[in-house]
Amino acid sequence: MSVVKINAVEVPDGMGSEFIDRFAKRAGSVEDQPGFEEFLLLRPTDEHRRFFVFTRWESEEAFQAWLQSSDFAAAHAHVAEDANAMAERHASGGQSGRGDAAPAAHGHGDGHGHGGPVAINAELLAFEVMERVTRD
Repeated sequence: MSVVKINAVEVPDGMGSEFIDRFAKRAGSVEDQPGFEEFLLLRPTDEHRRFFVFTRWESEEAFQAWLQSSDFAAAHAHVAEDANAMAERHASGGQSGRGDAAPAAHGHGDGHGHGGPVAINAELLAFEVMERVTRD
């Protein structure tokens, strides 16, 4: 059976559209990976700020191969930059190196590094598909 990976990403108020736009620009970064089956970006419909990035893979090995791929590295290069910026802000008492207040962020999930971080926190959840029902 397939495996599902869900990245629960907390996005600050007012940044949801930017988060969605960044995912729209990522087309092709995962779809062509061996073992990839499905991608969904889920936006909250209530007051919650957590988006869910859902991917389904034919196996754990296929997902791990994606994590080790150059496509994954390129799509997530900004994450290390965002982590460094967060550390710099923490060391300077919450200010970015530019002297302006920068939003606390992990920057996970968008894959293109345009603009600043658009996420506060992210958590990867993993599941094995035990049953799947579709109309097809």
